[in-house]
Amino acid sequence: MTTSLRLSLVIPCYNEARNLPLLVARLHQTFVREDVEAILVDNGSTDDTPAVLAALLQGAERIRSVRVERNQGYGYGILAGLRAARGLIVGWTHADMQTDPADALEGLDLFDDRDPSTLFVKGRRYGRPLADVVFTIGMSLFETLLLRRRLWDINAQPTLFARAFFERWQAPPHDFSLDLYAYYQARRSGLQVRRFRVRFGERAYGSSHWNVNWRAKARFIRRTLDFSLRLRKDLSHPA
Repeated sequence: MTTSLRLSLVIPCYNEARNLPLLVARLHQTFVREDVEAILVDNGSTDDTPAVLAALLQGAERIRSVRVERNQGYGYGILAGLRAARGLIVGWTHADMQTDPADALEGLDLFDDRDPSTLFVKGRRYGRPLADVVFTIGMSLFETLLLRRRLWDINAQPTLFARAFFERWQAPPHDFSLDLYAYYQARRSGLQVRRFRVRFGERAYGSSHWNVNWRAKARFIRRTLDFSLRLRKDLSHPA
């Protein structure tokens, strides 16, 4: 593995054993450049994910894994992967194949004409059910008004930025609020936010760990609201 990596893409995997063969096959097809790597984080899985990863990654050159022994949240797994990353540019996407991991390579191209430390790159989803779009618009408007920064389609993937930006983070959250935290910190730090269209389809296998029904959405909203109010307090302090 080259030490001059341009991109390290973190993909948290919690009980994704059935999706992993599709994911790893797609990574083998697309992550063929010597300056990119994918880090699959076994985020405390209780299914066959550890054994499946061990079998699939034998001899892999640009795909590796790290293990979190006990699941402590979506964000916790991503942070573990980011700490293990070696790329100049780092970021994450999901393991469920709703978005193509190769989207990250399209996002990487947006760094070509700029200093990576000045950019924050994020997908912008299309192809989603109407109810999910309405939910996203409502959350985007709420966060934009509360935090006084334009924050739109906050949970879209992939999310990419310079590793130096990540190294400045202080006490990032360990749950799904990590997407909001990273986006907000990028806006607050004055990074240029670049977006690109990403098709968002159905999960290949399994079900979402939070977007199951409106009751689950309500729990997500409550947790996000609590975290957003803490971020709101930061507005009185300089970046």
